[in-house]
Amino acid sequence: MGSAASGEAIRSINAWSSATRTPQASATRKVIEEFGSLTFNEEVQRARLPKDVFRALRRSIAQSEPIDAAVANIVASALKDWAVEHGATHYTHWFQPMTGITAEKHDAFLNPTGDGRAVAEFSGKELVRGEPDASSFPSGGMRSTFEARGYTAWDPTSPPWLLVTSNGTTLVIPTAFVSWTGEALDKKTPLLRSMDALSKQAIRVLRLFGSKAHHVFATCGPEQEYFLIDRQFFFNRPDLINAGRTLFGAKPPKGQEMEDHYFGSIPDRVLAFMMEVERELYKVGVPVKTRHNEVAPSQYEVAPIFENANVATDHQMMTMEMLRRIAPKFGLACLLHEKPFAGVNGSGKHVNWSISDDAGSNLLNPGDTPHDNIQFLVFCAAVVRAVNKFQGLLRFTIASAGNDHRLGANEAPPAIISIFLGDMLTDIFQQIERAGSAKTTKSGGILDIGVSVLPKLPRDAGDRNRTSPFAFTGNKFEFRAVSANQSIALPIVGLNVAVADSLDYCATELEKNLKEGKKLHAAVKALLVKLVKDNKRIIFNGNGYSEEWQKEAARRGLLNHRTSVDAFGEAMKKDVVAAFEKYGILTERELKARYDVAVEQYNKSINIEAQLMVLMGNRYILPATFRYQRELGEAVAAVKAGGCTSKETKKTLDTVCRLTDQCKTRVDALQALLEHNEVEDAEAHAKYFRDKVVPAMAALRESGDSLECLIPQDLWPLPTYREMLFVK
Repeated sequence: MGSAASGEAIRSINAWSSATRTPQASATRKVIEEFGSLTFNEEVQRARLPKDVFRALRRSIAQSEPIDAAVANIVASALKDWAVEHGATHYTHWFQPMTGITAEKHDAFLNPTGDGRAVAEFSGKELVRGEPDASSFPSGGMRSTFEARGYTAWDPTSPPWLLVTSNGTTLVIPTAFVSWTGEALDKKTPLLRSMDALSKQAIRVLRLFGSKAHHVFATCGPEQEYFLIDRQFFFNRPDLINAGRTLFGAKPPKGQEMEDHYFGSIPDRVLAFMMEVERELYKVGVPVKTRHNEVAPSQYEVAPIFENANVATDHQMMTMEMLRRIAPKFGLACLLHEKPFAGVNGSGKHVNWSISDDAGSNLLNPGDTPHDNIQFLVFCAAVVRAVNKFQGLLRFTIASAGNDHRLGANEAPPAIISIFLGDMLTDIFQQIERAGSAKTTKSGGILDIGVSVLPKLPRDAGDRNRTSPFAFTGNKFEFRAVSANQSIALPIVGLNVAVADSLDYCATELEKNLKEGKKLHAAVKALLVKLVKDNKRIIFNGNGYSEEWQKEAARRGLLNHRTSVDAFGEAMKKDVVAAFEKYGILTERELKARYDVAVEQYNKSINIEAQLMVLMGNRYILPATFRYQRELGEAVAAVKAGGCTSKETKKTLDTVCRLTDQCKTRVDALQALLEHNEVEDAEAHAKYFRDKVVPAMAALRESGDSLECLIPQDLWPLPTYREMLFVK
């Protein structure tokens, strides 16, 4: 029962609090020494590889060149020796299939010898290529069960690392995953392709401005929001175990309305968990920087420093796995679902995205006088064009059944994709539209707090906007619509493709004008005016939650896909398919596979949740209500037998009976809807789930939550929001 789970949770918290713990001495020095200690990083490579091999490997990484077989053999030998010295017995090609999580198959280094002994061996061939079964991963129809062969391909740009557990150590090698036909079955392959495409088009633009950069890459720093609850509660909630979110749960007397959790004091047990996660992430080279309480009770956040977007994607998957893996050590369960609790903040994964060159320059850094920084203005305007032209693609990249519960409320952005530029950049772009060029940059000035002892603060030229799905935040854009539970690979691919297309457009226009004899400044001026006029509809600095914005967005012709089912089709629009094929990111068949997998995962998610609701209604909620009906009936009969009347007791019995009947009727109705035969068209089935099943689930939840508010705690079988969110 819920009350029993609450008691166990409180006992485990007390037991944890009373345990003796000795603070680590010189923690800062130890962290610095341990950072990257379990990664085969550049420092280790320099120490263990011959100089010519080290230079060849770093050149391959920097310039995206294939690695020679002889070099791979030497790297493999050094990598094996390093891993074995750290206690590794196995290695795994770690990849990211279209399930949205990671996958791994472990192989031993040990090979038997003729004399009955064994030696540790690892060849360049084993490093470069693995051969897992590809038939049981989502493929969107690209592979059948009898077409099982797949390959993993070593990604040298993402450092190998060691997975250390209490029972042993495994060398983890980040890889791409493709089919026997060479088609991408994973999330890394299109990401790497999109990085190359973005670099090629960005270099074309940079060359026009005299840059000598050889390579450009997307960078990102994905913030990760998550919930922590006691494991006793988690294991007593079948919906959390199987669906990752609560399918029933009445609003607690206190939620987040007091706004006292955000940036509040971190509970001891949670802080200890955070520190352990950070230590383990530091060892494998993940540069986590920030930790804090988030808005909702029991919600928290961890955020890293900017990195190469491919490495950041791998590190993000490692972070999610580390959060899940370490939470049980502290008697906790980590919830990464987009909306584990109704009525409070959902969890996002705000992806801070920018572009840098190999000289270390951030191409989206406006500088002190952005109105004079024409290179920045071209790159920024290219991003504006990209989001405007490919708003549907970007909406598709964050579409899922879980994110449908989150978008549009509680600090999550709306489903309408728009750009927040802030007052400074908006003013510059307006000057460009009106006069052809910008002459001034707004200054925020100095903020005088009015207290003599406090310093005067430099003020930014514009405020921030938490309701924007895509916001400029100083020297980067923050894609806030990405959800907590998803890989960041597809949203980054969408951004890279869209921006590559825009930079291609900009480079082509400038090259044409320069060839016709125009000066660079005049050509850029004409380009910027056109970019601003053609794409200004996507810029919106106001309240994204307001009804007025819904109407204004419609007037501007912006897309408003309120559900993921509405957004899925955007992946197969002609301009999207053309862009993916033009830049060699995904073929139409490969892109169609992503569409098919997204629709399939939506259908499976809703079906699982609906089946769970039927199960929980029949096996948890209704039995509890029947027991309470009996208790109330016996109380009414006893009062009557004693010669008294109790109108309120009878009224309560009537209410419970009515809600119980309603609940049972809605359970049966939902069960009947699930007996619907699936049609061959997966999207049509998704629309059926959206239009029929999801509303039936909402109705059943309403009945269950109403009953929760009436049933005594000792009879209610599920931990409640009041317990899960506040017992820490």
